[in-house]
Amino acid sequence: MKQTSEHFKAHVTAALADPTLKIALNRTTTLLRERRAQVIADFGEYAAAREAAQKIKDHTLDNLAHYLAMFEANAVASGAQVHWARTPKEATDIVTAICKAEGARSATRVKSMLGEEIGIGEALAAAGVERIETDLAEHIIQLAGDPPSHIVMPAMHKTHEQVAELFREKHAQPSNSDEIAALVESARRELRPKFLNADIGISGANFLIADTGSIVTVTNEGNAELTTTPPKTHIVTVGIEKIVPSMAHATVFLRLLSRAAIGAEITQYTTFYNGPKRAGDADGPETMHIVLVDNHRTEMLGQFLRPMLRCIRCGACMNHCPVYAAVGGHAYGAVYPGPMGSVLTPAMSDLKSTKDLPNACTLNGRCNEVCPVNIPLPDMLRSLRARQHQAGLTSGMTRGGLAVWGWLARRPGLYRRATGLAMFAMRVWSMNRGRIRRFPMAGNWTRHRDLPQPELGTFMQQYNRRSRK
Repeated sequence: MKQTSEHFKAHVTAALADPTLKIALNRTTTLLRERRAQVIADFGEYAAAREAAQKIKDHTLDNLAHYLAMFEANAVASGAQVHWARTPKEATDIVTAICKAEGARSATRVKSMLGEEIGIGEALAAAGVERIETDLAEHIIQLAGDPPSHIVMPAMHKTHEQVAELFREKHAQPSNSDEIAALVESARRELRPKFLNADIGISGANFLIADTGSIVTVTNEGNAELTTTPPKTHIVTVGIEKIVPSMAHATVFLRLLSRAAIGAEITQYTTFYNGPKRAGDADGPETMHIVLVDNHRTEMLGQFLRPMLRCIRCGACMNHCPVYAAVGGHAYGAVYPGPMGSVLTPAMSDLKSTKDLPNACTLNGRCNEVCPVNIPLPDMLRSLRARQHQAGLTSGMTRGGLAVWGWLARRPGLYRRATGLAMFAMRVWSMNRGRIRRFPMAGNWTRHRDLPQPELGTFMQQYNRRSRK
């Protein structure tokens, strides 16, 4: 079945029935949460840095046209060529036109969510250009024919045992070991010649610095430098919201990005690119093209979704989301999964085809708590739900259920009696086993996991009991 948001419920059913996926998700998300918690606890300036990052982003968005014009002028002065694209097709047309003009047969690519967003892989294939993914995880999913399942850890859905089997099938010189170090060596042997022989290097950018015209990439493997340096042409595809005013502002985000994304103080490689190779430089591309992509971002500026443009693509919201942890990224059927994807995907397409995504959330607020730029994701998800309801996109059963709940909620005495009766019935139904395996109208929950036995009494009953102590 094609991975689209319209098939979200079918994807969820398949994901919940996959025990290997659960193992892979638990291994990685648990590790990332623990690492993040530790480095944040050790970072005494975290709250101040988070507040500063939010203010920088909001200021930049308020003056986006000014800073983009400044960036373009400084990038051109450094020798780069700047292109503007309103849509994904315009962006990929620019990239493929450059490849054709250079007579390119192969292109190495650094992992970039913007590249996934505009469909650069499909565009290169249609243009007859071999695409070589150089990030280890992207290399894995390219061999497997999978889309990314996470914006930082795109192969999160794979166990290392599955990767070992894949490499033995696809690599020219695979390792017989399932150990991670051996798998890395196998990938290095496979990719190193392709780095050196590629005609084009394609990257994204974590940040654009307006007052210098610089491109910033942040990686842990060094593949960005190997991708952008040997080929004679470097192409950058990047969303216009990645702009920051100056180097000093960029350093604020660099201190937050790695901590939020992988639980490290800083990544192994942070590289600043300032145009193509100059006279006297030992290496570097002969030409550099920067493609600035809009794709609904300017529309978001004037809407309630504006705070989403602060996003630095760290993935922390996914790592702490109980829904993502249960179903993984592919279930969302979109480039951007998890809480941030449940906001971005409707913004970049439409509410009707993505109607299930804003509802794939418990509204527990973890995503907002861990976001390094304080994006109010639960508030935006609630707003999207309200807009769906107003547009008549919710099911008749949902609308009927909300109407009944609203009628009860306006009658507090009746509401308390009804909820008390429901709690009593659930405890009787569970027969004091602590778990409910089946319950009327709860089939979607109990089909894949037990429903916890409710506490003694409703929230209000427990609150009143404790208040009297």
